[in-house]
Amino acid sequence: MLRVSPEQRPRLAEIIRNLRERITEARMNGWLGEVQGLEVSLNAAKRKLARLDRSIERNRRTGPTDLGMPAIGDSR
Repeated sequence: MLRVSPEQRPRLAEIIRNLRERITEARMNGWLGEVQGLEVSLNAAKRKLARLDRSIERNRRTGPTDLGMPAIGDSR
């Protein structure tokens, strides 16, 4: 699963705004199929933003997880 970098939050918010504008335009023009497709994309983007916000908040509280540097043992 791909994760969105916290630095990309403003871009994701802009995508959501753009999708809302496109849905409004599609409704005004009677493009019902387009509205349905855009709403699917909008809902997915909103879920992704919510996950990103939860991740940012969790990292603020606990800090990033340090998984350490793996060590390679002597194979002899």
